[in-house]
Amino acid sequence: MKTIDLRSDTVTRPTAAMRAAMAAAEVGDDVYGEDPTVNRLEALAAQITGTEAAIFAPSGTQANLLGLLSHCERGDEYIVGQQAHTYKFEGGGAAVLGSIQPQPLEYEADGSLNLNSVARAIKPDDPHFAHTRLLCLENTQAGRVLPLDYLEHAARFAREHRLGLHLDGARVFNAAVKFSVPVHMITQHFDSISICLSKGLGAPVGSVLCGSTELINKARRWRKVLGGGMRQAGILAAAGIVALNDHVDRLADDHANAKSLALGLADIDELSVDPQSVQTNMVFVSLDQDSAVGLQEHLKRQGILIRAGATMRLVTHLDVSADDIRTVIGQLKQFFAKTAH
Repeated sequence: MKTIDLRSDTVTRPTAAMRAAMAAAEVGDDVYGEDPTVNRLEALAAQITGTEAAIFAPSGTQANLLGLLSHCERGDEYIVGQQAHTYKFEGGGAAVLGSIQPQPLEYEADGSLNLNSVARAIKPDDPHFAHTRLLCLENTQAGRVLPLDYLEHAARFAREHRLGLHLDGARVFNAAVKFSVPVHMITQHFDSISICLSKGLGAPVGSVLCGSTELINKARRWRKVLGGGMRQAGILAAAGIVALNDHVDRLADDHANAKSLALGLADIDELSVDPQSVQTNMVFVSLDQDSAVGLQEHLKRQGILIRAGATMRLVTHLDVSADDIRTVIGQLKQFFAKTAH
């Protein structure tokens, strides 16, 4: 029985092309800058994002942390969303390891931060306060794509207030595909961008941080401090090159599958889902908490993995097909038909 895993797009397996590229990868010591495949990946990431340089990191958490540490000093502050990955889901690394204070704000309905609220959160130039140094945005945010005109406004706002602008772009290619634009149309507005290669792009490991040569040089030192120097990392970087070259356009399939899933689940009375809210590869479903655990167990017996809860996030990806979506919808309908009797 095939396993259909909707818990996240981090669960993908490397494709045959990735495995072949990894097996054939030319390697060297990346800490010395001598791994040619890592160098190729970093140059490709910088070219695609329109930045001067990039650095390969083992995880998205580390790539974001490298960005924060490279923008901020001890006692500085970054403004960020209350539900942002860089604030809520990365172990407090900026505060723990960088002595950087977060100032979280609530997101707007579209996943943006209200710039008037950001302006009010910027601290005065006074020794009583942390120095507000950086604004962090996330795209996509819970599957929502930040409007292109908002990004222009945010960049202008950051310059006017002398703030750096960092993008947690773990799924920024989903945003680019949604808008049918090259990713540099999004990344051009930011001073640093982290991109995850092991989510929708399907690589087994790794993220890249992109930015200016000066910022990436700082990040390279911080990567060493954090233990992120990986020596013959070209074996991993090779999969990242395949991801960037071959797996971007196909994200549209994930988006279509997510929309189909939402439309199918909308027919089930016991579930609450808004198909119109599905922009990329995430579907959010509300249901009775008492039904959630039973549903999870039923689906698991059928080889379908979800994370149960009153609000569930279902994520489509490289290893979920249109046929799989029909199977999932059928199994959910079967479960609720049984529980209704």
